[in-house]
Amino acid sequence: MTVISQVILQADDELRYPSSGELKSIKEFLETGVQRTRIVTTLAENEKKIVQEATKKLWQKRPDFIAPGGNAYGEKQRALCIRDFGWYLRLITYGVLAGDKEPIEKIGLVGVREMYNSLGVPVPGMVEAITSLKQASLDLLSAEDAAETAPYFDYIIQAMS
Repeated sequence: MTVISQVILQADDELRYPSSGELKSIKEFLETGVQRTRIVTTLAENEKKIVQEATKKLWQKRPDFIAPGGNAYGEKQRALCIRDFGWYLRLITYGVLAGDKEPIEKIGLVGVREMYNSLGVPVPGMVEAITSLKQASLDLLSAEDAAETAPYFDYIIQAMS
């Protein structure tokens, strides 16, 4: 949910008008809309490039992942890993667009550790994968946009750690 939705729902639950502090948070949210849209556009338009760079860096750092016995060994397993990279990048864009980490939590992090553990995917490896995805993404953004985007990646990394 966006800041606007949260303010409206909370005020309505309490049968009141939004407070001046809440209105200020809405104003700040709207003022950052151009930046958030620019970030999401850059990430979405460069998804393939970001995913390719992130997987390349991950395989260089952790060749054991794609070696026989590794979780990304074989064409099918590698394709699933690459698919997950795209999914997490899309999840980041949802958070950036909303200006909130709640979409990341609700859509992508509930039960993620349990899911990867049940599939036999080492969670520390997923942390390394998201770290590679973060770096490949931030490399395409200005310093200001990267600073705005990094906490969303860090949120996922922290949740998996």
